[in-house]
Amino acid sequence: MADVTRINERRRDGGVDLSLTADVLVIGGGPAGIWAALTAAQHGARVIIAEKGYVGTAGPLSSANTGIYYIKPDDPIHREGTVSARLPLAFDLADRIWIERTFDQAYANLDAMARWGYKWPKNEEGKEYRGRLRGPDMLFFLREQLKKYAVRILDHSPALELLTDGDVVAGAAGVNRQSGGHWEVKAAAIVLATGGTAFLSKIAGARGNTGDGYLMAAEAGAEFSGMEFSSQYAPAPADGVLSRGAHLDYGTLYDNDGKEILRGRQTVQAIEQTGAAWAYLNKTKDDETRAMVRKSHAHIFVHLERLGIDPFKERYQIDFRLEGTIRAAGGLAIDDSLSSTVPGLFVAGDLASRERVTGAGPPGGGPAASWAFASGTFAGRSAVAFARSFRGPLQSRNVISLGGAALRPVRQRRDQVTVKDIIASVQSEMIPFDRNYWRTGNYLTASIERFNREWADVRDGLGALPTEDSRTFAREILRVREAAAMLATARWINVSALERTETRGLHRRSDFPNLDPAQTYHLMTGGLDKVWLRHRQVTRTEQALAS
Repeated sequence: MADVTRINERRRDGGVDLSLTADVLVIGGGPAGIWAALTAAQHGARVIIAEKGYVGTAGPLSSANTGIYYIKPDDPIHREGTVSARLPLAFDLADRIWIERTFDQAYANLDAMARWGYKWPKNEEGKEYRGRLRGPDMLFFLREQLKKYAVRILDHSPALELLTDGDVVAGAAGVNRQSGGHWEVKAAAIVLATGGTAFLSKIAGARGNTGDGYLMAAEAGAEFSGMEFSSQYAPAPADGVLSRGAHLDYGTLYDNDGKEILRGRQTVQAIEQTGAAWAYLNKTKDDETRAMVRKSHAHIFVHLERLGIDPFKERYQIDFRLEGTIRAAGGLAIDDSLSSTVPGLFVAGDLASRERVTGAGPPGGGPAASWAFASGTFAGRSAVAFARSFRGPLQSRNVISLGGAALRPVRQRRDQVTVKDIIASVQSEMIPFDRNYWRTGNYLTASIERFNREWADVRDGLGALPTEDSRTFAREILRVREAAAMLATARWINVSALERTETRGLHRRSDFPNLDPAQTYHLMTGGLDKVWLRHRQVTRTEQALAS
């Protein structure tokens, strides 16, 4: 019967179903991963991209449209206005050069798509409008570009662990959810772009975002930065899954008593204190504006119309849904080349810390899209440069597996440790407003103690259920790995949140409601069995750029 040692046994016996080599392996098929793969291929690398689902339908952007920020070249007024608008939201942790670098690259990517033949929508004057991305359409177009650049695509092929040759990250291994087969890719450089996690809070496009990349990177020794800046919530129609807020600019929000409120903290307070929050799109003055809003946010209108609601004529209930690290600032620590703290391992998209672009504040959809485009490009370019330093045949490279929790239990797998219980426990601490939107030292301490106990159980006894069917086993081992990743991510977040005794951006401490200028530093964390923490001061260069 299959058991939790199957992956190691198959590798040792030469039984991996698919064994490949590449200059660059990209893990994650959302916009950041696609841009990393495209960039690496354009620079002459042999590239493989592996995705848990289907490349081009991965991540929240695949489910809707969003804005994107960019800076027009040779337009100093636009440049200064764009950067100046972002800095107050960053709470002294951003870097002006990085904001410009990101938005400049976003423009270059949009321009490249136009040269490749992408048809941008046109405004009322008939001019191209590149400020809004049609997510599903755009990702399909980029997938086609991957094919043109001969990038090998592994769909439905989640990576479960990284490989190392002892000095640098040397590849990854995983399963295929449809065939049940095991795959292995040895590569000279890796780009992780698996996205953040909303802890399965039921937002559209995020079912596959369970923090897998965080766990894989941590097992290789990578460090994190700014994980406390992860408490991002966004409005969504009640009973809906699409967490988007731009359309609410055309409306008014109310609490359950009919009092007008603002989006953000007042919305959360309205739900907590009066029982509900409501939206009414009453600021659309004519049919032309209403048609534009409906077209730009079609997914939300489809949902409301199914419920028989006309949001231009009546109020509809809204919720505030956790987006977690998907629309936040913290993530894996990176340097100027998008390298993690582990040689050979590069990071892009929501998985990477965006503090130098967004500081402690939320990126919002537009800057987040810019970061996905730009960071993917930067990481792909850097991965190629790193790969060129590798000498020797990749196929004969002697590698070892790094995966631990839920793949190789320290002790015997135990039926008492279940995926359902682990996920329910994590969600009970990470989704409620009074636990994660508003944070307190007492709750954080209790959460950390609970998570530490559960991590010991996961490390010792969580594993896939034995089964003869390879497809069932592949899906089961993915599920247990996802649960372990979410638990690990929650620990890094809460340890960082407990340490920062102030309120700054996305980190809100009810017991420390004010910003403390003395805490203008980055919090670094990492570790598995024992989570560690240290401060990293903002450098003088960054301080000068942020002022």
